[in-house]
Amino acid sequence: MMIRPSTAIRNEYNDISRVCRESGEPVFITKNGEGDLVVQSIEAYNRREASLELREKLLEAEEQLSSGAQPIALADAAEHWRALSHAIHDR
Repeated sequence: MMIRPSTAIRNEYNDISRVCRESGEPVFITKNGEGDLVVQSIEAYNRREASLELREKLLEAEEQLSSGAQPIALADAAEHWRALSHAIHDR
C-alpha cells in the first residue's frame, strides 16, 4: 500500500500515476497526517465499478429467488443474450 502526502500530487504526479497504472493498486493521499483521497488508474476504477455492478445484480437476483421468483432456464437465458448481442451488433 502506497501512502503519500498531499504535496506529492503536485510534486510526484508522474511517479504516482506510473505506480497506479503499473500496479493496479490505489495510492492513498494524506492531508495534515489524515487520510484524504484515494488515487487510482482509470483501468482499476473501471474494473472496480464493473465488479460492484455485477455484485449488485447478483444480490438482486438472490433477493428475487428468495422472494419466490422462478429462475430462468439456462437455454432461455442464452437465447435472450444472443438476441441482445445481435441487436447491439446490428446497430
